[in-house]
Amino acid sequence: MKLFWGAAIVATFAMAGTAFASPSGVTEKAGAFVAPDGKALYTFARDTMPGKSACNGPCLANWPALKADSDAKDDGDWTVITRDDGGKQWAYKGKPLYTFAKDTSGGAASGVSPVWPLAKK
Repeated sequence: MKLFWGAAIVATFAMAGTAFASPSGVTEKAGAFVAPDGKALYTFARDTMPGKSACNGPCLANWPALKADSDAKDDGDWTVITRDDGGKQWAYKGKPLYTFAKDTSGGAASGVSPVWPLAKK
């Protein structure tokens, strides 16, 4: 009986740990999210409707969306939104996520501003 309860507890914690897993390759550094390519992730202050990106056209050239695969699924605070162009993008707590074109992999986040804050937990 003890073995059963021990296994049940382990399984419960294992499921809880995966319930809020980030998209594949997204990591966290000093409380901020980092894209799979090693660039900082940002949110956009003008994204005021949850699950909707206001960054399109020329904006998207400078602030590439964190793309999600077409078969990606929501996972806790991580959701997949559909962009105006039909592409899929990751969002955290309803805020679409972006990188900055001028940032380099592993380098400092050079795009931080009141309009483009770092994406954090």
